[in-house]
Amino acid sequence: MTPSLPVGCVIAVLGAESTGKTELARALTQRLNDRGTATTLVGEYLREWCVREGRTPRPDEQAAIADEQTRRIADAASRGVVVADTTALMTAVYSDMLFDDASLFASALAAQRRCAITLLTALDLPWVADGLQRDGPHVREPVDARVRAALGGANLPYTVVHGRGTERLANAWNAINSIAERAGGEGRRVRGGSSKDGTDASPGSVWTWPCEKCSDPACEHRLFSDLMAERSTADRES
Repeated sequence: MTPSLPVGCVIAVLGAESTGKTELARALTQRLNDRGTATTLVGEYLREWCVREGRTPRPDEQAAIADEQTRRIADAASRGVVVADTTALMTAVYSDMLFDDASLFASALAAQRRCAITLLTALDLPWVADGLQRDGPHVREPVDARVRAALGGANLPYTVVHGRGTERLANAWNAINSIAERAGGEGRRVRGGSSKDGTDASPGSVWTWPCEKCSDPACEHRLFSDLMAERSTADRES
């Protein structure tokens, strides 16, 4: 099944370092394009910045990096569907954790509200250092906790994606399809995008996924098996 996603729909992939968000974002972009949905991958500007400068940014450079990430996502969204490999929220989280600077959260969360779907990569992949950013497996849990706290505190729904390789992609794909189906069935529209009749989406609308704010790992692991069970039952009854 291929989800029906309108122009302006942004799928944000968030997560701590070495949790597979870049690989997942690339795979989702490729699958959507292969299935006829014009989709742009917006990469992580921070990574590009670190490669260019040969270092990690100073505290005073964080805001400009976050703003550029948001600008690139918005620009791509004006032309089609977007899969964003991170958003300004990740910069805000790191800025708060490393420099005790929480000033970036307001603008980052405002930008995050314009994302129709937020996927958070789970901590179930082995640590692989890239040498470019903030190395160390010890940072993954506090980063993950801060991302969840920021999203939960702002009442922004998200889906935690577990699994390795093709399983991870399948779980993310199932989540996106479920959100799209529910949005269509309930007449909801995508925040920051357009409805089926071409009108602008209302600022308060959002696509949701069952248990989107749940941080119970056991519950998160059940989400996808429950979805598949529901579909299997529906197929038998049809």
